[in-house]
Amino acid sequence: MGIKRFNVKEEGLQRFFGPLEARVMKAIWEHQQLTIKQVHELLDDQAPISLNAVMTVMLRLTDKGILRKETTGGGRNRVSFFFPVQSEEQFIVEQTRVVTEGLMEDFGPLIVNHFIDQLDSADPELIKKLESRINELKKQ
Repeated sequence: MGIKRFNVKEEGLQRFFGPLEARVMKAIWEHQQLTIKQVHELLDDQAPISLNAVMTVMLRLTDKGILRKETTGGGRNRVSFFFPVQSEEQFIVEQTRVVTEGLMEDFGPLIVNHFIDQLDSADPELIKKLESRINELKKQ
């Protein structure tokens, strides 16, 4: 499952999703399984939104392979629940890996230089991990 766009100017999940998609995914990740109506109720409490807009976004996220839909019952008793295909953490790990690999492939030297420039603000534990990995690579 891959996101086709990365929005550099946005923050958080909106780097990978549109604003409504991000809100829908947050609700689904928080509750693990919801119907369209339940998502609508959660989001509508925060800011008014149409049920149709929520339904459209959830079906598109399902088509993209980000959500999975399971339907139970029949007729008037039919209910469709939506589940995340991955946890939020798994999604972020996968998508940041894809973005990083793409940037390295296209702009490797620049990415490494920018990365080095940012080390002053990096967590000391991450710097130790980086140093350890560099030492491993030198031994190969």
